[in-house]
Amino acid sequence: MSDIFSQPLTNLAEFSVSELSGSIKRTVETAFDQVRVRGEISGYRGQHTSGHAYFSLKDDRARIDAVIWKGSFSKLKFRPEEGMEVIATGKITTFPGSSKYQIVIESLEPAGAGALMALLEERRRKLATEGLFDQTRKRRLPYMPRIIGVVTSPTGAVIRDILHRISDRFPVHVLVWPVKVQGEGSGEEVANAIRGFNALEIGGAIPRPDVLIVARGGGSLEDLWSFNDEIVVRAAAESEIPLISAVGHETDTTLIDHAADVRAPTPTGAAEMAVPVRADLEAQLAGLSARLSSSMSRQMDNRRQGVRALVRALPSLDQLLALPRRRFDEAASGLGRGLELNTLNKRRSFERTTSGLRPDVLAHGLKQQRQRIQERMQRAESLVERRLLQAQSRVSSSDSSLRALPARLLGQLERQRERVAGAARRTDTAVLHRMSQNRSGIAAHDRILQSLSYKNVLRRGYAVIRDDENRPLTRAATVTSGAALSIEFADGIVSAIATGEGGPTEEGVSSAPKKKPAKAPISGPAGQGSLF
Repeated sequence: MSDIFSQPLTNLAEFSVSELSGSIKRTVETAFDQVRVRGEISGYRGQHTSGHAYFSLKDDRARIDAVIWKGSFSKLKFRPEEGMEVIATGKITTFPGSSKYQIVIESLEPAGAGALMALLEERRRKLATEGLFDQTRKRRLPYMPRIIGVVTSPTGAVIRDILHRISDRFPVHVLVWPVKVQGEGSGEEVANAIRGFNALEIGGAIPRPDVLIVARGGGSLEDLWSFNDEIVVRAAAESEIPLISAVGHETDTTLIDHAADVRAPTPTGAAEMAVPVRADLEAQLAGLSARLSSSMSRQMDNRRQGVRALVRALPSLDQLLALPRRRFDEAASGLGRGLELNTLNKRRSFERTTSGLRPDVLAHGLKQQRQRIQERMQRAESLVERRLLQAQSRVSSSDSSLRALPARLLGQLERQRERVAGAARRTDTAVLHRMSQNRSGIAAHDRILQSLSYKNVLRRGYAVIRDDENRPLTRAATVTSGAALSIEFADGIVSAIATGEGGPTEEGVSSAPKKKPAKAPISGPAGQGSLF
C-alpha cells in the first residue's frame, strides 16, 4: 500500500509506442501535407527494383530523406541526378519503424533556370568532347527524297503542319513513327524511333526513308528536356539517314540540334528543307528548256552561217570536175586504140609462142631428146661393161697373184670377192633403176606432147588448112581464088582449090551469105574433091 501511495499523481494520458508514433505521423502529415523544399540531391542510385526511388535532400546544415513512388516517378518531366539542386513538391510523413521523417515527392523541378542551364551546358561539353557535334560528321540532305520519316507525336499540330507543307510543296510518301515528346520515357521512345528507321532494310516490306525529321512544338526548357537526353543525342549522331531537327521554335535550342545534320527553326521549316517546291522545279525546268531551245537555235544559225561562208569559199562543182572530166575524156578516147594495140600485141605474142609448138618442131625436139637419151643409155651401158671388165680383170689378176698366199688369207680374199660381187650387183641395180627413171621421164614428156598436139583438136571436129607450101593458114584474107589447099582432118588429108575471095567484115567474119556447100566432083588420085 505504501508503494502505491508513494508514486506521484499525474493526469497525463498514457500512450503506447505505436499510438504515439501514429499520433506524430498524423500531426506531421496534417501540418506539412503540401510543402516545397529546395535542396541538393544526395545518394541517388536510380530506381529500385520495385520502381520507387530513394535518396536525400540536403543543404549546408541539414538533411532529409526523400522518396518518389513509382506512380509519381513516371510523371516527372526530367530524371533526378546526383548533385542536382532541385525544388521538390510533396508532403512530410514519418516512418514509425525507425522513428524517421521523410518527404514524399510528387513533382520535381530544377532549382531555377540557371541550374538547369548549367546541367545542359555540362552535358553539351561532354558530348562535344566525344565529337558528336563535329561538322565533318554531318551529311547533306537529298535534293529530292522519295520517302520522309517523321518522329513526333501523332496527335499534335506538328504532324499536321508537316504533312500539309509537304503536300503543298512536293507530295511524297511520309512515314510517321508516333512517340511521346515530353514526360517520362519520351527520350527513349525518340531514340528508339530514330534507330528503328535506320534498321529498316532498303527494298524491304516497309520502305526505308531518305531523310528523317524529329519534330516537336514549342515549350519551356523543361518541356523540351527530353531532346537534351544523352540517349537521344547519341541516336541522332549515329543515324545513317540524314536527320533534320525541328524541336521548338526558332529561339529554342536543344542538344539534338547540334547532333542533327540540319537544324530547322520550326517543324514547318523542316518540311520546307526536306522537299523542294514542285512548281519552282517545273518553272525552272521550263526556263532551262526554253534556254536550251534558244541556245540550239542560235547555235544552228551560227553553224548555218559558217557553212554558208565555207560554201562561198569553195570552188564551183564545174571547176572541181573540169580537170577530172578532161582526163576521163582523154582516157576514154585512147581506150579503143589501146585495146586494139593490146590485142595486136597479145596476138603477136601468141603467134610467136605457137610457132614453136608446131607438130614438126615438137616431133623434132622429141626425136632429139630420144636420141640423146639413147646415146646416154648406150654410154652408160658401155661404161658399166668397161668397169665390170676392169673389175673382173683386177679380180682375176688379184686371184692369180693371191693363189700362192697362205690358207689363212683365203677367207679374207673370199670376203673381198663377195663384197666386189655385191658392189657389181648394186651397180647393175642402180643402172637399171636410172634407166627406168629415164624411161618414165620420156613417157611423161610424150604424154605432155600428146596432150598439146593439135591432133587431139582434130578429133573434136576441127581441121587444119595449109597452103601449097604446107604452111598453116590462120586468116581468110590470105587465101586467094584458085589457090591449092590441103585440109587435114583427124583421119586424113584432103586436097582442095579455093573458088572465091573472102574479106573480114566489122564482126570479123565473111560478109557473103552462108550457103550450103555444093557437092564437089571427085578429083585427084585419092578421089577427094574441093570444099569451096
